[in-house]
Amino acid sequence: SGPWMCYPGQAFQVPALRGCRPVLNLQCNGSKVPEAVLRDCCQQLADISEWCRCGALYSMLDSMYKEHGMQEGQAGTGAFPHCRREVVKLTAASITAVCRLPIVVDASGDGAYVCKDVAAYPDA
Repeated sequence: SGPWMCYPGQAFQVPALRGCRPVLNLQCNGSKVPEAVLRDCCQQLADISEWCRCGALYSMLDSMYKEHGMQEGQAGTGAFPHCRREVVKLTAASITAVCRLPIVVDASGDGAYVCKDVAAYPDA
C-alpha cells in the first residue's frame, strides 16, 4: 500500500462516504451526532486505506459542494447554510480523529489523526 493507490485512474476508487455526510451536516449545525450515524461513518472510513482516508473526505466534501451548485472559489455555503467554510473544512478534516482512525500524512509514512489536506484545501 502507499499514496499512489489513492490517485484517480488507479485500482482504488474513492468511495462516496455517504455515511459521513450526515456527520458533517449535524456537526456544522451544532447538533449531537447519534452514535449509530457516527458508527456508520467510521466503519466506511475504516474500510479505506489509511493512505486514502483524507482524499476520500476531500472528495466527499467537494461533491457535497458541487451538488449544491457551488463552483471552486465561489463564495457562500449553500451545502452548509449554518456553517462557515473554514468550520466545514476543519470539521471534515477532524472526522478521522473523531473515529480514532489513523491516517498517513506524507510519503515517509508519518501518521496523524487529523487531515491537513482537507483543512488546507482552499476551495472546499
